[in-house]
Amino acid sequence: MNRPQNSSPLESTPVQDEREQQVSQELSLRTGRVPTSVAGYEILRCLGEGSFGMVWLARERKTGRQVAIKFFTNRRGLDWSLLTREVEKLAVLDASRDVVRLLDVGWDHDPPYFVMEYLPHDSVATLLEDGPLPIKRAIEICAAVARALVHSHGAGILHCDIKPANILLDHADDARLSDFGQSRLSSDQSPALGTFYYMAPEQAAVDAVPDVRWDVYALGAVLYHMVTGNPPYHSEQTKKRLSASQSLEERLREYRRTIQNYPLPNEHRSTSGVDGELARLIEDCLSPDPSQRIPNAQVVLDRLRQRELNRSRRPLVWLGFLGPVLFLLMMLWIAVTAVPEAVQQAEQNLYERALTSDAATVRLLAASVDQELAERTDELERLAQQLIATNGERSADGFRPDMGEFLTKWRQENDERLKRQRRTLDISFFVNDRNGIQIYRNPHPVDEKDGSVGQRFDWRDYFHGLGRGVERGHIAGTDYTPRKTPGISGAFRSSNTHQYMVAVAVPIWNQDHSEVIGVLARTIHLTDLLSQWERRIRSGNESDTEHERFLSLVDMREGAPVLLDHSWMSAANLKEIQSDVELEKILALSSNEESQLERAVNGNGVISEYHDPLADIDESFQGEWLAAVANLKNVNWIAVVQERRAEAVAPMDELREIFIRYGQLMFVVFTAMLAVLGWLIRRVSS
Repeated sequence: MNRPQNSSPLESTPVQDEREQQVSQELSLRTGRVPTSVAGYEILRCLGEGSFGMVWLARERKTGRQVAIKFFTNRRGLDWSLLTREVEKLAVLDASRDVVRLLDVGWDHDPPYFVMEYLPHDSVATLLEDGPLPIKRAIEICAAVARALVHSHGAGILHCDIKPANILLDHADDARLSDFGQSRLSSDQSPALGTFYYMAPEQAAVDAVPDVRWDVYALGAVLYHMVTGNPPYHSEQTKKRLSASQSLEERLREYRRTIQNYPLPNEHRSTSGVDGELARLIEDCLSPDPSQRIPNAQVVLDRLRQRELNRSRRPLVWLGFLGPVLFLLMMLWIAVTAVPEAVQQAEQNLYERALTSDAATVRLLAASVDQELAERTDELERLAQQLIATNGERSADGFRPDMGEFLTKWRQENDERLKRQRRTLDISFFVNDRNGIQIYRNPHPVDEKDGSVGQRFDWRDYFHGLGRGVERGHIAGTDYTPRKTPGISGAFRSSNTHQYMVAVAVPIWNQDHSEVIGVLARTIHLTDLLSQWERRIRSGNESDTEHERFLSLVDMREGAPVLLDHSWMSAANLKEIQSDVELEKILALSSNEESQLERAVNGNGVISEYHDPLADIDESFQGEWLAAVANLKNVNWIAVVQERRAEAVAPMDELREIFIRYGQLMFVVFTAMLAVLGWLIRRVSS
């Protein structure tokens, strides 16, 4: 394409967008053929290919070190004078450790080449592909580039195109400044365009005169990019406006307008690790007005060093000013906050440990009672099958003729087995026929004048299985049919102990299982059933008294929940209350207590603030309690293990006294440390 006669060389310079840059990068990585051999070097592989030639990795034969050789194979359009000047500038900067070194030049070679240091690690641009760099790393790179600029500016060379891609990393991951192709001498008057977002606004002009502050701006832009992850003024809107420009001058004018009209970027101030000094350094480098910008790279380097010096002194300064205050605040915190919080946390841990222990205990209790009731029910079902008259036996009611003798013998053997197993004995065994008339009982109550055999008990829950509500409101003369499934009756009071007991009852079917001919039942005291487990939970802690940790049982089957067993429900206390209705009112749970139990059963099974239902009856049960609950699967009862909160955290009273004693000792120690610290600060400060 022909260039207009009146246009300057800079107007025809292509300014690539991101897509074009990616294509150029892919082209530069294509592998080509080795142009020729170079004396003293062994060519290894191609590193990249550009518009003016190729870069190859080679090994110096004498030393074995790896180098990068740039061959200028595409001579058309190449300005040899500019290339010669770049080599001359690199030769001048050879003494700088922070600049990629020029090792050799072959102008008389075909094609011409020059040999540079080979830096195998990535450039800063590659590092930034993964996001912003750590602040410490970004400052190290910025300081290295600043040292390179101090050296080059001292030699009268301006880089004019500082960007992340031109900052390489050597074997030690130290930053090295490279690519002086756009550089100018400080005495030059010819313009040099940099890269968008890193180029100073006054540099973005076809008639701009090189200025050392261009490099300062670019260095600030690179530092901003490293700490935020994006170059300054970089946005989708800016990219669209630059891409929409038709000519180079329009793009440059749009770039200058963006920097001059938009506020200074401040994303770096919200970046973690960027302190005020570093933020001000970045802003002073990026000032759109050159007169307000940092004048040279040496000032940047000095401010970075001063920042590090200030940061190293800061702990001592703060310690000197705030040390006494911090110690006083620490003492106050320990006295007012730490000790109470530690004690409170320890109490909470004890609460949780106690609740965990209670939860495990109540689950074991519920499972054991469930198993006990299930085993007694299974025994009755097997026994019921043996009470039926066989085909060869004559029986008007369907029972075997020797049922009485058989059951008496079975009861004796069963009691002996339960004693050996240390299990609770049954109170009684009895059989009712299909009409509810009791035809067998063992033992026969001695305090009943005529005994219960022969009496009708069809209204009892153990017979019909309709619930204790029917039993309370039975109507004389009403016929009730016998139960058809095994079950646990509603609780009823013993005439001897006045405590609650239940009956485990099963139907007795005829031989062909077509009709229920009677009911077989066994009774047991709930207090006796739970006492064996209550002894076990106290056996691990001899300090537990009867009213400090105990088991309770609540019947949730119908109507208002009622306590079936409780530490207060001794024979002596219950004997004083003759009326069953009055007793049931006392033992009935309120709606709040019922809701609390249901939430616990459906939740995690523990209650951290439990109110004993009988606290209003007996003041010994008042106060705060911890409780754990579990549901019995075979019958809708809830087992409760409760213990006093005060007993669970009793060791904390002693711990408080220990904290107070050691707190006084710590106050003396800290006061002495404060005096020593003040003396050390004065010595160091002087």
